[in-house]
Amino acid sequence: MSVPRSYLFVPGDRPERFAKAAASGAGCIVLDLEDAVAPGAKDAAREVVLAMPACPVPALLRINPAATQWHPSDVAAARTLLRRGAIAGIMLPKADAQTAQAAVAQGCGPLVVLLETVAALIGLRALAAVPGIARIAFGAVDFALDAGIPGESEALDFVRSQLVLESRYADLPPPVDGVSTALDDATTLAADVRRARHFGFGAKLCIHPRQIAAVETGFAPSAEELAWAQRVRTAAATGGAVAVDGKLVDAPILARANALLAAAGLG
Repeated sequence: MSVPRSYLFVPGDRPERFAKAAASGAGCIVLDLEDAVAPGAKDAAREVVLAMPACPVPALLRINPAATQWHPSDVAAARTLLRRGAIAGIMLPKADAQTAQAAVAQGCGPLVVLLETVAALIGLRALAAVPGIARIAFGAVDFALDAGIPGESEALDFVRSQLVLESRYADLPPPVDGVSTALDDATTLAADVRRARHFGFGAKLCIHPRQIAAVETGFAPSAEELAWAQRVRTAAATGGAVAVDGKLVDAPILARANALLAAAGLG
């Protein structure tokens, strides 16, 4: 799977939105059979998704959690869509090591797993080590509810650090931060993206197409970062001990510069 910066949810029972989501500029769209679909509409939504043609952009299918009555049928649908090449993988909510292993064993990899419970956080290292997991995403709203933490407070920063460190330990891509629920607050969205990137996240879940541009821009290297990285690379090419902007350039600094340039396709 590719490593997107933005994941846009689209309800599985709203086929008229599929093309708009695919054209939104999102790195990946998530056809949602879980939270975006009412209980009485889940079976119909599954049939709608099964009838869709292959998506022109990378797509995931978010199935219902393992403990729900819809999960077995969702798994069967996911396998069908994967065989057809209609989707690139599965998003598994309320994931832990056991449910992730079961999904992979049933042919539902690669998986983007949603960490949404305290129990999953306690078992995060085992979850991250499950073969077939492509990336970990933070279901911050559900996690806060399960943990008894009011709202999106700084108390969740500990969880974000753990997700970043355990993803790195498992050699997974940087994790995906949770949604920003304020649809018309560009300032809050930009701040959320800055915070996520500061903690080491590499992407964000989105719930509306108008969030995509800010997320894509916010996780991309800035012009200032790229200019600095190019200065570092140029200085390092001369050999020996060098300084850029008054700071010594050593091996980790050069590696950081090269990573920024590579992320912008300038590697």
